[in-house]
Amino acid sequence: MAPPAELRTEIWAQALIRRAEVGGAFAGIVRRGDADAGAVLVKVATLDGRARLYAPARDGAGERIWLNLSTGSLGLEEAAIDAYARARADKDPDLWIVEVEDRAGRHFLTEPVHDTAPS
Repeated sequence: MAPPAELRTEIWAQALIRRAEVGGAFAGIVRRGDADAGAVLVKVATLDGRARLYAPARDGAGERIWLNLSTGSLGLEEAAIDAYARARADKDPDLWIVEVEDRAGRHFLTEPVHDTAPS
């Protein structure tokens, strides 16, 4: 799922990076997809071998939310998260991956974040 239709993915990704930088974290684009409408995965690395991965979704009312995929079977190991993101990117050439490095684990997403159901 791409960011809101009125906002190009590239601009949305740059805004997320800027929010992270203003908050004192480092963020960057790990993989560029389609500049206009590519889906985005957001990885948050806590610099201790652990990370979380967020994917966009829609709630029952059609509002954009983010799913914390790490609360499901994916877990918090950074290597597993990287492998999952690579596998998704191999299947979707339009996919973007934005990585935030923040010891506090802040994601800087502005939409609500929901945990995935445990597997």
